[in-house]
Amino acid sequence: MEKISIPYEEILEIIKKSCTSISEDSLYLLKRAHDKETNAGSKDMLACMLENVRLSRETNKPLCQSPGYPTVYVRFGDDVDLQSIISGFSKALVEATKEGYLRPSIVHSLNRTNPGDNSGAGVPNFELQYVPQQEYLELIISFKGCGAELGNVMKVMTTAQLGQGLVGFKRLVVQTVIEAGGKPCPPIGLGIGIGGQMDVASKLSREAISTRDWTDVNPDPQLRELEEELLENINKLKIGAAGIGGDTGCLAVKINMAATHTAICPVAINFHCWAARRAGVRIYRDGEREYLFKRGEA
Repeated sequence: MEKISIPYEEILEIIKKSCTSISEDSLYLLKRAHDKETNAGSKDMLACMLENVRLSRETNKPLCQSPGYPTVYVRFGDDVDLQSIISGFSKALVEATKEGYLRPSIVHSLNRTNPGDNSGAGVPNFELQYVPQQEYLELIISFKGCGAELGNVMKVMTTAQLGQGLVGFKRLVVQTVIEAGGKPCPPIGLGIGIGGQMDVASKLSREAISTRDWTDVNPDPQLRELEEELLENINKLKIGAAGIGGDTGCLAVKINMAATHTAICPVAINFHCWAARRAGVRIYRDGEREYLFKRGEA
């Protein structure tokens, strides 16, 4: 049986598309935020962001000067050609940089040398998940801005610190957003990972905001309620677009969770700027494509 894969040319186009726009779900929320905004300055800022997206798509130019950090999520079943996928994305990332779609910003972590093509150890980052009997290959690439990373927080909490009614957890999230202010390029998406150990919570936080549709509804009722409550409370802070004040400082809060040990509850809080440069596709055995993050007009 022929293995499911994706042609190199298609990988390169997915990367280019990711760099020259934002995903439709986040665009929908950005438009909705603009339409509802009552602060004149913030409304103008949101209009500039939307115009940026329009021009970037129209001219096929990079949406943002920062290339972000590339992570490729691969969810697969049996008979998938993983090697060609990994080598294809690694090669295409370098090629897209050479063609001007990405600024070469990846450097050696300690001596800061720059190869000039966004290559390097562990780049792009691959998150591989085997799903038994899954009949399709799912690929998501996310270029997550790194300026927003400066506000991220990872804390290993105890049951007592979580607090009655999770008041300690909620306080940690809101305080983290307050301290970050306008630095993560709001309106933000906020990914929260809960559980496991510190490495698991951190991965869950990035996965939540990078792979979930920002307009989806969490199937876990408790997490759904937390997402809605935190989104409402964060926007009550009136941080606004670009941190200048306004009604919408956060477009979405997404929480992913794993079980943990009775002694701890790791929590990772992960900021995503408004420029959600990501694309996803599911490829079925018969060659059919299903594109992710699709959404109609606001």
